[in-house]
Amino acid sequence: MNETTVKRAVTLGEYIAENACTVRAAAAKFGLGKSTVHKDIAERLPIIDPALYDKVRVLLDYNLSVRHLRGGEATRKKYAQKKRSEPEET
Repeated sequence: MNETTVKRAVTLGEYIAENACTVRAAAAKFGLGKSTVHKDIAERLPIIDPALYDKVRVLLDYNLSVRHLRGGEATRKKYAQKKRSEPEET
């Protein structure tokens, strides 16, 4: 691994641990792809900094366990917004 990749993986790990955010949120913050962030966290970080990886893994496992709830909430909000913006039929 080159130095840039190592720094990026550590930076991403620290950001996710400090902000308790999702992989998508970290990707958006750093202008990277979701797959790049996930690869840095899941494959590279355990080799570079196992202690940081353990902290991040806890958050990623939590996000995985609640993703179906977040998806349902997003869908509910989408249709509630759509219903409010439609004109009423008379």
